[in-house]
Amino acid sequence: MASVFSSSTSATLRMNPVYLKTQMDHLQFQKMFICSCAQISVPFPKCSRKLYMVPFNPSCGRRGVRSFAVDSSLEVGRRHPGRQGTSGVQGPNASQRSKTLKDSSMDLDESSNNLEGQLQELFDEVKTLIKLGKEDDAKYLLQANYEAVKEQVDSGAQAIKEAAVLDVIALGYTALGDFRTVESLMDVLYKIVNGLKDDELLLDSILMHMGRIYAKLEKYELSIGFYRRSLQIMERKYGNDSSFLCTPLLGVAKVLVTMRRATEAIETYQRVIKILESSEGEDVKELIVPLCALGNLLIEEGRTLDAESTFSRVLSISLRSYEEKDGRVGMAMCSLAQVKSAKGDVNEAIDLYKRAIQIVRESKYMALDDKVMEKMRVDLAELLHAAGRGGEGRALLEECLLICEKFRGKDHPSMVPHLVNLATSHSRSKNFAEAERFLRISLQIMTKTTPRDDPSITLPMLDLAVTLYHLHRDEEAEKLAMDVLRIRKKAFGKESIPVGEALDCLVSIRSRLERDESKLLKQLKRVLKIQEKAFGHESKEVMETLIKILHYLDKLGMKNEKYPVQRRLSILINKHKEMVGY
Repeated sequence: MASVFSSSTSATLRMNPVYLKTQMDHLQFQKMFICSCAQISVPFPKCSRKLYMVPFNPSCGRRGVRSFAVDSSLEVGRRHPGRQGTSGVQGPNASQRSKTLKDSSMDLDESSNNLEGQLQELFDEVKTLIKLGKEDDAKYLLQANYEAVKEQVDSGAQAIKEAAVLDVIALGYTALGDFRTVESLMDVLYKIVNGLKDDELLLDSILMHMGRIYAKLEKYELSIGFYRRSLQIMERKYGNDSSFLCTPLLGVAKVLVTMRRATEAIETYQRVIKILESSEGEDVKELIVPLCALGNLLIEEGRTLDAESTFSRVLSISLRSYEEKDGRVGMAMCSLAQVKSAKGDVNEAIDLYKRAIQIVRESKYMALDDKVMEKMRVDLAELLHAAGRGGEGRALLEECLLICEKFRGKDHPSMVPHLVNLATSHSRSKNFAEAERFLRISLQIMTKTTPRDDPSITLPMLDLAVTLYHLHRDEEAEKLAMDVLRIRKKAFGKESIPVGEALDCLVSIRSRLERDESKLLKQLKRVLKIQEKAFGHESKEVMETLIKILHYLDKLGMKNEKYPVQRRLSILINKHKEMVGY
């Protein structure tokens, strides 16, 4: 029944980035990589700005417990005002190790440098242990140090030095991913920091770390609060145009993006860019990170012209800063290709993607099986399909499958999205038999590694149901669609978008099986209700479902219900024609 279920429905859904974002949000496909709509930021290395510690008297602590380290990779790298040397914290030398921190006559800077060395040494050891897979040893080391400083805090010592030590321990547990422990540590640190005056040495750095950690804990208001307090301290110390402000400003902007406060985030990124331009110059590579973050946000906000200008500048700076065949230039091209794609400049986007992939591959900037590289190939394949060059796109998807098979094995779960994408490509070419083959293989892999009622398995299941429908194997298609509907109802609830999608598919299959049309109409009205809530009363999805409802109302002779739907549909069709410029 073509008016209800067009032959391209499933393929259009599967390769539609907006659809996929909705599905990924609901199905929580952390390992799936099917035409993701997430933006790629140019992954340039982060610079570092060390945390300057104060002298610490260990007499209250337990003997034999080592000191604490700071994650020197957390912040933007540049010299701290009033200090000499680079931003990297160096390990302590022999003379530093021999000094006793109990000596009250020790020079402030000398004592601080000694502690800094100890801190960095411990944190380096924690990171090494994690890298070697010895996480239990890393936890034991951090726990021993925490018990020592907690003993001091409980005895009434709640000054900046205790805050600095707790900050470093929290960074260590954050590196371990032990956020339950981090949260309890932050409760202690929160109380200490709130009792400190803003003129305390090191407080600005500690506050920045707290802002970052609270963001990881998804406590965004607290995160912004600590970032902004750090910012205010720095503004008073260094002025409103100092480059030292960039780190807390970037932290604030990132949290604002997460909180969907796009206008404020854009203004914050623009301030960072203005500061760097005035202090470093208009073509320095330090501008790349904030420009990329701004460009990605502008794309999300639909401001493609502004995003194009931003990413064109990123590419220009990259070409001046690096060799033409440097992988970072390729990544900048990739970002610009995304903007061209969003604008509808498909051929320009394809050319940029091809050049970007070639540069990244030849420069060996990242591994062939890297997720970012994988996404670039999938995005290019999608564009090639959109441009009517399905053969080229399919070849690229086959390359993705072969690379995945080579590096991870034939039965690895990461093979599934590539198999599904190839099935989609064949469906677009109406080669449904080949699409069925790829979908069967994907389901075989998933059944070995995924629980039977896991909602992630319903994506290839529903695709297979649609494929079987096109092969006129309607009874098989109906059974699969019913299984999908059952699993999704249990996982997401009766009124969820995934349930609406499965129900819409089931209605189309059952219509050809000549099931009770009044029941099919009732089910379509359920689909309409779900779509109105999820996409809005004037969305394209609602319009398409209204067309199906009108078809059944006409067949059932329900004139009283038919005319209001007809009027509503007429208004929607005219609105959508205006939107696309007809």
